[in-house]
Amino acid sequence: MPRVKKPRRASLDEVKITREGDTAIIENADPLIGGMHLRLGAKVQQMSDLEILKRFNEIIAAQEESLRRYDNTVIEIPIGKPQVKFSDQCDQWVPVGDVLRCFVEDNEDGEAVIWIDDQELSLREFGRLLTTRAGWGMRISFVPEELVTEEPELEVREPRKDER
Repeated sequence: MPRVKKPRRASLDEVKITREGDTAIIENADPLIGGMHLRLGAKVQQMSDLEILKRFNEIIAAQEESLRRYDNTVIEIPIGKPQVKFSDQCDQWVPVGDVLRCFVEDNEDGEAVIWIDDQELSLREFGRLLTTRAGWGMRISFVPEELVTEEPELEVREPRKDER
């Protein structure tokens, strides 16, 4: 099944609006476009669909504006400083910055093991660490271990048959 896309501004003919308690549930007619649950309080029961849709579209517009103003600078933790820390509150590893320099190995069972600094993470632990950034995107660059501290040159094209 394809990934559901983030909600976008809509018109009344593109959505179905229902109410449950103090929440308006906006579902897109296109199942590949996400919806939203808006907790609007008890007044939601008296609000028209158009009023609810207006609030929905205002939220989407605010998200779009936030993205336009987003500073796309990512923070890479300096070499020698910890890139991950264990959160007792979440009971999992969490990234300290926005870039992770890591190494991929496999264990005796053929399962992936991810090393970040001197911390060995199972694929499950690494996956949980990634969930701290759910809703975000990421780019992964595979480079030799000795070059992981350097920013690789990027070339956008299909690989040639003799490469990799």
